[in-house]
Amino acid sequence: MSEDPLETIILQTINGAIATIPGYLKEIKENKETLKVENADEFVYGMVMGMGLVTGQAMISMDQDKPPTKEDEIRVRDIIYKHMPEIRERIFNS
Repeated sequence: MSEDPLETIILQTINGAIATIPGYLKEIKENKETLKVENADEFVYGMVMGMGLVTGQAMISMDQDKPPTKEDEIRVRDIIYKHMPEIRERIFNS
């Protein structure tokens, strides 16, 4: 586990989201006509990555009492990118 509290929270969010993947995939298959999703795995991957990005930016906003700076956004992105291979593996091998 990381010593960076922001990274820890982002990873906890991503891990929680990954745990719900079977439910997302089932819902996507049941609503394929409505959602018009061609690749459910890629769709879920995008959702999980988005959750990590939003969580990181929200935590920074709450901590600083102002919107994240460009540097803050890059920090959050870099944390997620660092873990991207393992995130993809967990999603596509679930």
